[in-house]
Amino acid sequence: MSDDNLVQGSIEWRLARCGKVTASRIGDLMAKTKSGWGASRVNYMAELIAEKLTGIPADSYTSAAMQWGNDTEPMARSAYQFYADTDVLEVGFIQHGFISESGASPDGLVGTAGLVELKCPNTATHIETLLGGNVPNKYVLQMQWQMACTNRIWCDFASFDPRMPESMRLFVRRLERDSEGIKQIEQAVTEFLEEREATIARLQMRLMG
Repeated sequence: MSDDNLVQGSIEWRLARCGKVTASRIGDLMAKTKSGWGASRVNYMAELIAEKLTGIPADSYTSAAMQWGNDTEPMARSAYQFYADTDVLEVGFIQHGFISESGASPDGLVGTAGLVELKCPNTATHIETLLGGNVPNKYVLQMQWQMACTNRIWCDFASFDPRMPESMRLFVRRLERDSEGIKQIEQAVTEFLEEREATIARLQMRLMG
């Protein structure tokens, strides 16, 4: 069951996501080093174990840059809507179709087939994106997981910076659905959740013993 009518950032939205794998953390979940899983995966596992056991969402730190992004997002959404000549439907938390402990909170549904991922970075990052001309790699997994959870076939990446000249404020690039890539992410998420449950069982057995 999805809570797609919740307001993102609200207490209800945070509770709906509590203990679940979310799109913004797929990169952490799949992080690897030459010797094995990365530290971000270990830390994310611990965070979800604590959330699952307590039912309390982990505290989330909001930096000045993150606050800027939150404050500027409505402007970015309006700029994208004008650029794409379309409306964007805001949604809350949409659970994956068959992996119940996971989901996504896309920045908006576009038409019947698309999504939009809005980013309001610092100016240096925005300029780097303009010059690179592609979706930054660190967001590809997030966007693919959003498409997996919403059954959409494309997602527009939109970087917006109102501090730039008008012609350079908005960058949009479309990412198409990668069905094979999504299968790999689904497998990784399934294994991650199985590991989480096994670790919780071990913790509970240790307490009983």
